Amino acid sequence: MASAQNNFKATQIKFERVEKAYNEKWGTLEKFVKAAGFGNYFSMMINAYKAEGKLEVWLKGNSDQQYKLFRTYDFCAHSGTLGPKVIEGDGQTPEGFYYINVFNPMSSFHLSLGVNYPNSVDLARTGKDRKPGNDIYIHGNCVTVGCIPLTDEKIKEVYVLAVEARDSGQEKIPVNIYPFKMTAGNMKRYALQFPNQASFWKALQPGYLAFEKNKNLANIREVKGKYVVK
Repeated sequence: MASAQNNFKATQIKFERVEKAYNEKWGTLEKFVKAAGFGNYFSMMINAYKAEGKLEVWLKGNSDQQYKLFRTYDFCAHSGTLGPKVIEGDGQTPEGFYYINVFNPMSSFHLSLGVNYPNSVDLARTGKDRKPGNDIYIHGNCVTVGCIPLTDEKIKEVYVLAVEARDSGQEKIPVNIYPFKMTAGNMKRYALQFPNQASFWKALQPGYLAFEKNKNLANIREVKGKYVVK
């Protein structure tokens, strides 16, 4: 582990909002983390479902083989409809396989975790002559145009858990954003409502099913503008 002067948590906790989040939330969260058997160091991943309005936090201790569901949070607002984000200003929340690439302790939306939208699949969908947009976050303040909003109290918990995972050595925290829980029944139902999205959703479903089966990260690659699950 890095020294206290250099580690990620020490840098983050210097910010007032992060320090406050730790003071308010980490004592209780840490008890539940340890009671669930994750130990002092763990990895984290996030699954978000737009239709259900749910954000799941999954954790895995360093000696564990599988992730376990730790917390489920409700979106507190919604933006756009089902289907991926395509262009800047469309109000859509992305759908696809991402990871956290920004920790913003001074966000205009209390605290925020940025995801690496647009990725190569998003760029292929948008095309060369249009802007895909950016600045997609999981954040507080309960308002949104294309992001995933939580209440300030809930983003404090998610942010602290993400800091702990990053401080444990996890460079990339996966954020998988699905239109809905991609069961066969839901696929059939929503494909009828949104036929133009059916082929894209079929490309997302293998990643969802692999995690449901194994409770571990699927090997998902971005190949020529498409997701491929190995």
